[in-house]
Amino acid sequence: MASDPAYVAAHVAELAVEGRFADIAALFAPPLRAAVSEETLRTVWTAEAAKAGPGLAAGTPVAEPLDGRVRFHVPVDGERGGFTLVLSADDTGLVQGLRLAPPMGESWQPPDYAKPGRFTEREAVFANAPGTLTLPKSPAGPAVVLLAGAGPFDRDGTAGPNKPLKDLAWGLASRGITVARFDKAAAPATSMTDEYAYPALAAVGQLRRTSGVDAGRIFLAGHSGGGRTAPRIAAADPGVAGAILLAADAVPLPAAAVRVARHLAALDPAAERTAELLARQAAAVEDPALTAATPAAELLFGWPAAYWLELRAYDQVATAAGLGRPLLVLQGGRDYQVTVADDLARWRAGLAGRSDVTIRVIEADDHMFFPGTGASAPADYARPQHVDREVVEAIVGWLAPARRGLLSRLLAAKIPFGSGFRT
Repeated sequence: MASDPAYVAAHVAELAVEGRFADIAALFAPPLRAAVSEETLRTVWTAEAAKAGPGLAAGTPVAEPLDGRVRFHVPVDGERGGFTLVLSADDTGLVQGLRLAPPMGESWQPPDYAKPGRFTEREAVFANAPGTLTLPKSPAGPAVVLLAGAGPFDRDGTAGPNKPLKDLAWGLASRGITVARFDKAAAPATSMTDEYAYPALAAVGQLRRTSGVDAGRIFLAGHSGGGRTAPRIAAADPGVAGAILLAADAVPLPAAAVRVARHLAALDPAAERTAELLARQAAAVEDPALTAATPAAELLFGWPAAYWLELRAYDQVATAAGLGRPLLVLQGGRDYQVTVADDLARWRAGLAGRSDVTIRVIEADDHMFFPGTGASAPADYARPQHVDREVVEAIVGWLAPARRGLLSRLLAAKIPFGSGFRT
């Protein structure tokens, strides 16, 4: 019975609800144990549990056949919402795969600005990364490669029931812009090159060969960690026409992670333990004695030391400033993860005086560019929402050569052109 995968799925869910993460880690198969530590599991579970609220309970596992094996989905519900524990186990009772997913039965619906009749989609592969090409039936010329945030995001940037990158892809394609996006690997990347550069540059190359795309007008559009990395990818390919940075972080990531954790702990004292853990892991990342041999389990997010050493040496603002190519920087005014006061201030300072840089704050938007009012909180991501139409319009307008030239002239002349813009 203890080795039956269905029993293992139900047992792991109950252990997680009870906070017994060491017992769960003891059930991991060696490959999973090497990638996911007890503390990483605790951190991820605690964050999702906080969104779902008190009274957390696990339901009955639902089997899903997968490549000759069986994967189980276990619904987990609280007073404010829920999520799904997705688990696969072998016939010895060892857990081979484990992740958290949106609630079962929830499906994404297109935003009202998406017009599916105006485009088609086809599957693609970019340097071994599965992806999607969204192709307007009447292409307008430019194209965009979307880069998801740091970590194991899929091509749609799925967060709870929401798919912000799919919102963007469909919104832009509805306006004649070709879009490529790709899945990122589930395992922690060893470098930004592995995580982003190989598939992104392959996507740029494929877009250059795509009918209807102006090969001289291919742009990168990165969200959060994808925005941080976009300047480096653009620097690797002089043919990339420019970059769109969506809530791109500029504060060193360890400091930003601690800031966010303490912000959440102030909202919910139950998150204090997670904040303390992240502070210890951030200190380990910032330790001058950090080497490639430091175990990933001791470091922030469970990412390998090689990744942190590479990130330590990377200055995204200076790299962007040295590109000499047009940039659009978009920032949500309600974003508590990447903030106007800390991150955007660094972008403004580093890109000051550039007439080909447009910086805009959309005051109503949070980190995902979902519009709202009041303080943003993690629970907001658990309800279905869509990327603000204003974001799509801002990108479409900036990509139009005549419009971008007008913005540059207004910036150079210091003429105000709308209360939504900030420079």
